[in-house]
Amino acid sequence: MSDELSRNWVETWDRAGPELEAIKRRTLEAMTDADVRDHVNDLFAGWYPTDLPASVDSGLVEQQRWFAKAHPRA
Repeated sequence: MSDELSRNWVETWDRAGPELEAIKRRTLEAMTDADVRDHVNDLFAGWYPTDLPASVDSGLVEQQRWFAKAHPRA
């Protein structure tokens, strides 16, 4: 990318960034509780590999085991 093209790109985002942030803020402020629940449900209903093993726990015990192994001994 040339210097001029890079400069133009940065200038464009300098102008667009604040406006895009304002649009994002207005959109978030206008969300209802139902909208938020729908978005959260969409996040957790995403695509997952079908060959994942069934889990009967949250994984916190395994996580703590890994943390204990990684923690330096005093």
